[in-house]
Amino acid sequence: MDQTKAQKGHPKGLYVLFATEFWERFSYYGMRAIFMLFMTEKLFFDKDYASNIYGSYTGLVYLTPLIGGYVADRYWGNRRSIFVGGLLMAIGQFFLFFCASLPQANGLATTLLWTGLAFLIFGNGFFKPNISTMVGQLYKDGDSRKDSAYTIFYMGINGGAFVAPLVCGYLGENVDFKWGFLSAGVGMLLSLVIFYLTKNKYIVAPDGRQLGVKPNKSNDVKISSGNGVSMQQLVILIVGIAVAVSGIYFILQVDLWGALIYGMTLVVPFVIITDKSLTKIEKDKLWVIIIIMIFVIFFWMCFEQAGASLTFFANEQTNRNVFGWNMPASYFQSFNAGFIVILAPIISFMWVKLAKKGFEPAAPYKQSLGLGFLALGFLFIALGSKNIPTAGASIIWLTGLYFLHTIGELFLSPIGLSMVNKLTPGRFTSLMMGIWFMAIATGNKLAGAMSSLYPDPKLPKHPHLLGIEIDSLYTYFMIFVGFSGIAALILLVLCRRLQKMMHGVK
Repeated sequence: MDQTKAQKGHPKGLYVLFATEFWERFSYYGMRAIFMLFMTEKLFFDKDYASNIYGSYTGLVYLTPLIGGYVADRYWGNRRSIFVGGLLMAIGQFFLFFCASLPQANGLATTLLWTGLAFLIFGNGFFKPNISTMVGQLYKDGDSRKDSAYTIFYMGINGGAFVAPLVCGYLGENVDFKWGFLSAGVGMLLSLVIFYLTKNKYIVAPDGRQLGVKPNKSNDVKISSGNGVSMQQLVILIVGIAVAVSGIYFILQVDLWGALIYGMTLVVPFVIITDKSLTKIEKDKLWVIIIIMIFVIFFWMCFEQAGASLTFFANEQTNRNVFGWNMPASYFQSFNAGFIVILAPIISFMWVKLAKKGFEPAAPYKQSLGLGFLALGFLFIALGSKNIPTAGASIIWLTGLYFLHTIGELFLSPIGLSMVNKLTPGRFTSLMMGIWFMAIATGNKLAGAMSSLYPDPKLPKHPHLLGIEIDSLYTYFMIFVGFSGIAALILLVLCRRLQKMMHGVK
């Protein structure tokens, strides 16, 4: 009877990880909420330069988990990696605090900015992949509570993302940017304290064994033909990345970080798909992931305008007066997380109901719909930006955009993670998950590049894209409608073929 009762609830370690992740996400999204405003208003960077920094930062944040996951598996274990990663991120936030504390923008401020971002990028790389791994380790294989556990954990992520802009954004915009960064740093320290004080007692396996203490060397990539990545493939991988990065950097004149992100995203999937140990069916399934990755890049390129150009729109072109209260522009970044908390259970329930009736669409169809909702969100705000009143655009336009984009995210992002897990051969699962995050990294970097095209009335000339002069916000937002809408239609056309290549996997 005791065992039956235990199975009804969740282990206490889940709530430790929930609280740890809540405050870590509070730190990350709190910093992100004021980052663009800080660079343009305090450091006096122009929008173009600030947007490219934003894109490089958010892109590299999704690239370094490849390093952090490898180090944890081979050397440190999950616990030490989480603690070191969290400590690095806290230090990064405090560097930004010192940067914002300087009386004016100067060379030292820029140095402190780069140093803080470097700590945040590498810290996230150690923290992000390891805490998610430990959630699953709390349960036995086949435990039906695992899906529910990840749902609870996902709520912790979005709970932190919802609260962060309300606190850090308020302090940053209404008091001083330095207090916004300081509060983000304090949030990260709270995460570390919770994890450190409770990990030994609660973060344990079902048999009582301490989790994440030792490296999980059994998950290493083995350098042997037919089992992981061969030595020949490893050489091809290194040479291929070097050539791709050099070509993108020197020929296309992309900045170094962009060249690194784009080069790795181009080369690594090619090396995996050419592995000689793959069967025809396995190759088909991997091709589905790689093809979907292309559309995922477009999705995040558009979606991540939330922290970039949409922040400019909220700050400069939106009437934020709500019953006499002038709402900080950074508060809009809470909308997505708030809508996820509301909509995630509804959409999850919808998929369950459709599955019972035999009408649940395959993953590519869901993702095509996700891109469609993304396009609708930009179409909505494009209409709102066509004739902006002197007092600014209504708050309804950004609210509607975030509502539609949240539906799109729920149709695409969790479905994609599940798809990678289902379609990838066991020996490549960790590597393919890393590649999937590389696509997100590319989308984030491109988001910064696209944000740099935001039409700034203060500049004498407007940037151009494909020969089109972006002289209005309407034109700018319609470009995103075009990108996401066309991507949705192309994916929809490919869906039937992709579904066949999935060989019965749903």
